[in-house]
Amino acid sequence: MVHSAVIIGSGFGGIGMAIRFRQAGIRDVVILEKADGLGGTWRDNTYPGAACDVPSHLYSFSFERKTDWSRRFPPQREILDYLWHCARKYGVLGQIRFGTEVTEARFDEDRAVWRISTTGGELESHVLVSACGQLNRPVLPEIEGRETFTGPSFHSARWDHGVDLRGRRVAVIGTGASAVQIVPEIAKETAELRLFQRSAPYVIDKPDRPYRAWEKAVLAKVPGLYELNRARIYAMFESRAIGFFKYPKLMSLVEKRFWDTLTEAVDDPELRRALVPDYPMGCKRILISNDYYPALTKPHVDLITDPIRSITPGGVRTARREYEVDVIVYATGFRTSDFLSPMKIVGRDGLELNEAWRDGAEAHLGITVSGFPNLFLLYGPYTNLGHNSIIYMLESQFRYVLGCVEAMRRHGLDWIDVRPDVQDAFTREMRERMRSTVWETGCQSWYMTEDGKVVNNWPGFTFAYRRATRRPDPRHFRARRRASR
Repeated sequence: MVHSAVIIGSGFGGIGMAIRFRQAGIRDVVILEKADGLGGTWRDNTYPGAACDVPSHLYSFSFERKTDWSRRFPPQREILDYLWHCARKYGVLGQIRFGTEVTEARFDEDRAVWRISTTGGELESHVLVSACGQLNRPVLPEIEGRETFTGPSFHSARWDHGVDLRGRRVAVIGTGASAVQIVPEIAKETAELRLFQRSAPYVIDKPDRPYRAWEKAVLAKVPGLYELNRARIYAMFESRAIGFFKYPKLMSLVEKRFWDTLTEAVDDPELRRALVPDYPMGCKRILISNDYYPALTKPHVDLITDPIRSITPGGVRTARREYEVDVIVYATGFRTSDFLSPMKIVGRDGLELNEAWRDGAEAHLGITVSGFPNLFLLYGPYTNLGHNSIIYMLESQFRYVLGCVEAMRRHGLDWIDVRPDVQDAFTREMRERMRSTVWETGCQSWYMTEDGKVVNNWPGFTFAYRRATRRPDPRHFRARRRASR
């Protein structure tokens, strides 16, 4: 049996794409999920304090409104529950094959199908959609002696809830988005907390609070108010974009919020100096928190800026001394530029995706890759954001993918393949536009490849991306018409 479409991953991208397929009457769709539950990053990241840094009314599907969010910025459990709700309500839960990891996908050009090998067997599909996301493969740092540590140690995205941190000495390595949420929570119960910082982040205040009962009731009952509120939040966040990709000097307005947040929370001048980043505002991800800086002022919490030399059986050694700890938490991020790894993807003429991307990931509009017919990426290269909700970008991609699939059906096509010159032109445009962005002002971030190319972010307004993906342009593709049978 050849399926109409196979989707890899069951986070926001996979669930949303399956729903849109189903609404379009394309029901023979299979979702392959390597874990035992859906949710993607919101399933994996269960660490203390895990929450979203985009407001709840914007971090949700436009077609499935939720008026009873508990807070302005939703916690992890509530987001995961929302995804389960969507999967059940729209009838796609039964389409998910849990515990099924894709190892290889190979395009059979003669039959115009993708042959997909998984840990649960093989299947075939006319269309293959990758909804793996950019933040799904944790990175453990290559520190000498890491394997010798005798106590519990784990990555923040694989939190070991069986480890009791109460009264223990804990090391947190890394100061990114996860650490900023973790540190204030575990500082409430640890005896000692050592935070090892390689690079200070910019942290600004988080305008978060619980929603009042009357607010939820009004949003649910007053016609059009929910949509108006969502549009207001969208416009507010979208207005920040110009500082990221056009006029980086405007980031000084946001930098004032950073200084206000820091100076209000930290009196110690030495600690304050250690928390000031050495790169331009916005070059790396801007973080939001009301309790991170206050947590660092607690007497049992130490910020350590000396470079780590090694991990020992009993702790963490820097150039100056060894810190004895009982538990190590690695808040060290993800492999973000290897979009489909470790899967092996083989397209036309035996072309492997890893080979095609040896100089950095490329995909027209972040969705289609030349040489790989009927393969569509969600949240692919050049589609991440620094200023707004990724759900908005995903919904733009849903419409584009659906437009491609419906065009193939309407015109009787076996496959479509984006032309290499179209993909090259898009990549050149992205790299040219990237030069004026804040992301290329001299820092090393997860937005980049190892050789310094920013391949993750969209250098423009999200509404411009939606316009660009409104409908597929047939001139952009090579195609093969289905032979009459």
